[in-house]
Amino acid sequence: MRSRGRLQRLRFDQEYLERSRQFRDRTVFAPSFYFYTAPRYRFFRGGRYFVINNFAADNLRQAVELGYQEGFRAGQADRADRAGFGYSDQLAFSDATYGYAGYVDLADYQYYFRQGFIKGYDDGYYGRYRYGVLSNGVASIVGAILNQIFNPLPY
Repeated sequence: MRSRGRLQRLRFDQEYLERSRQFRDRTVFAPSFYFYTAPRYRFFRGGRYFVINNFAADNLRQAVELGYQEGFRAGQADRADRAGFGYSDQLAFSDATYGYAGYVDLADYQYYFRQGFIKGYDDGYYGRYRYGVLSNGVASIVGAILNQIFNPLPY
């Protein structure tokens, strides 16, 4: 059970779970041709280089973007509840699978989702747009910040 005074957090958690369910229901996971396309990019993480194709690169960029959007919502909810700053205890942060379609290793997707989430949470909690912009009611990470988080190199 949630503690008193965390109604916005509870609402955010419920909406996150519903968005995740809807995404899973309409997603066709990793088509077979994905596995047979040549790698076009490489990226460095955890002391190693990984090679990926276009599908994977797009999915990891999406992970950062969706992480930012979810983090922004979570930060706004915590600010509305007058809760302390803290993204690590968020359901969406620990789950980090919203938008995952199987084109990349789940651990890589979660890593980049969380990187975007941290930036979004910071902006949402403090009510600013240091890492993103608001356009048509949707918070989006700025391209330069996305490239700092995930910027694959041609392979």
